[in-house]
Amino acid sequence: MMDKKTERTIKNIEMREISKFFPGVKALDKVNFSIQSGRVHALVGENGAGKTTLMNILGGVLKPESGAIFLNGEEVDIGSPHKSQEIGINFIHQELSLIPDLNVSQNIFLGREISRGLLNSSLMEKQSDEILKRFALDIDVKKLVRDLNAGEQQLVEIARALSTKAWVIIMDEPTSALSEDEKHQLFNIIKQLKSQGVAIIYITHHMPEIFEIADEVTIIRDGKHIGTFNINDVDELNVIKMMIGHDVERFFSRKRTNPGKTVLEVKNLTKNGVFNDVSFSIRKGEIVGLYGLRGAGRTEIARCIFGLDRYDSGDIFLDGNKLRIKNAMEGINAGIGFVSEDRREEGIIELMSVKENLSQPLLPWINKLGWIKKKEEIAIAEKSISSLEIKVTSINQTVNTLSGGNQQKVSLGKWLAKDSKLLIFDEPTKGIDVGAKIEIYKIIEDLAKRGKAILLISSELPEIIGIPDKILVLYKGKVNKSYSTEDVVEEELLMSASGVSNKSGV
Repeated sequence: MMDKKTERTIKNIEMREISKFFPGVKALDKVNFSIQSGRVHALVGENGAGKTTLMNILGGVLKPESGAIFLNGEEVDIGSPHKSQEIGINFIHQELSLIPDLNVSQNIFLGREISRGLLNSSLMEKQSDEILKRFALDIDVKKLVRDLNAGEQQLVEIARALSTKAWVIIMDEPTSALSEDEKHQLFNIIKQLKSQGVAIIYITHHMPEIFEIADEVTIIRDGKHIGTFNINDVDELNVIKMMIGHDVERFFSRKRTNPGKTVLEVKNLTKNGVFNDVSFSIRKGEIVGLYGLRGAGRTEIARCIFGLDRYDSGDIFLDGNKLRIKNAMEGINAGIGFVSEDRREEGIIELMSVKENLSQPLLPWINKLGWIKKKEEIAIAEKSISSLEIKVTSINQTVNTLSGGNQQKVSLGKWLAKDSKLLIFDEPTKGIDVGAKIEIYKIIEDLAKRGKAILLISSELPEIIGIPDKILVLYKGKVNKSYSTEDVVEEELLMSASGVSNKSGV
C-alpha cells in the first residue's frame, strides 16, 4: 500500500517504444502508451493485437526486450508484480485469481492480511464491508467465494484492487461475466474512482462501453501502436477501421456451392449463464461461421453439440433425428467431429505417434478382443497423411516433433478418417503460419465440396468472412445477427459482435 506522500506526487506513467518477442512472434513493436491520474483510457485491438501483453509488462508480469517506463518523467524498472503494486498499479486480470474456499474478506485481503500475531478476521471483515458499501456492492463478506455467481466474483476481484489504494487500475475485459445491473454498478465505481484521481486502463472489445466511460482510446494492431485519440475525436466506425486495417479479399475467397439437405438443426439451445435460446441449421455442403468476441459463448455451444458439455434446454437434430448426446463418444458415434481450439490439450496426444493419433476415434472399430488391428491402423494413417499432405518422416513419428501446422492437420485428420457427417472447427488456424493456414482453408473447402456440414468458429475476420456461406454473430450468449458472407463487411461484423446496432443483418 502506498503512503499518502507517494500517492499525492504520482501524476502519470508513460511507456515508450515497448517491444516484446515470443518464439516466432513479435508481440509488441515499439509501442507507446501513457496514462494520467483521473482519466479512463481505453485500450483496444483485435484478439492477439498485443493489449494484454502490453499491460502484463506494466503489471510486472512480463519484461520487455526494449523500451522504457517512466513514472512522472523518471525511468523506473517494473521487474515484478510486487514492484508494480509498490508504485500504485493494480492489474485485474480477466482470469480471476480468487481462492474459492476462502470467504470474501479473506480474498480481499489476500497477501495483505491484518494481524497482530493472530489473524484479525473481524477487522478484515469490517474493512471489507466498508469497501463494498462505499461502492454500493451488496455482497456478504463472510460468504465463501465458491458460493458467489460469476458476476459477484468479478466484483470481489475489483473490490480487492480498490482496497490497495492503487492510483492506476488495469481492467482486462471486466464486464465479461457481469449482468447489465452489475455492469452499471461497475461504471458507477469507475466514475467514482475517476473523481478521486484514480486512473483506469480499460481493455475491452465492447465498443459501446468505450464510448460510455472512456476519456481517450489507444488502438493497437498486430503489435503496433496505431494511434491515441480523445474519445470525442473518433466514433465507433473510426476505431473499428483502425483496429482492422486490412482488406479481406487478399486473404481468402472461395466459390460458393448450392448446399443440400439439412444435416444439423439446433433449436433454442440454452446453457444457463453461458448462452441462451440459440437456433441455427447447417445443410450438406454448407459452411456456417460462428463469430463473437471472447466470452460470447461460441466454444461452449460447440462443446454442447459434440457432447463434451451438458446444456440445460433446447433440441439438437442430426439428419432429422433428435439427439441427446451425453458424452464425446456418443457424439463420435452420431457422426460428429470436433477440432478443438485447444490443440495440445484436446486435439492431439503429443507423446503418441502420428499413426496412433490419427486412428484414435476409430479404436472401437479397429480392434478385436482388445487388440488393435495394426494393418488397418497403418492404412488409416497412411491415407490421412497422403490426403492432407502431413509432413512426417514416419507414421511412427511423435506428434510433438511436428510443426504447428502439421499438428493441426493431425488433429483434423482423425475426424476425416472417421468420415464424420458434421465437422466442428474451433479456431482451426490458431497458432499456425500463413502457409499452413492456406492449406487448412483448402481442406475445409474440399470437405464442403464433398458434402460435409461444417461449423466454423474463428476470431479472425478474414477467415470468418472468407470461408463460410453465412455467419451467425453472438453477443453475450445470444445470436445478435445473421449475415450472408457475399455482402457483409468487416466493420458491420465487428460492430454486431461488440453490441453496436446496425441495419445490414439478414
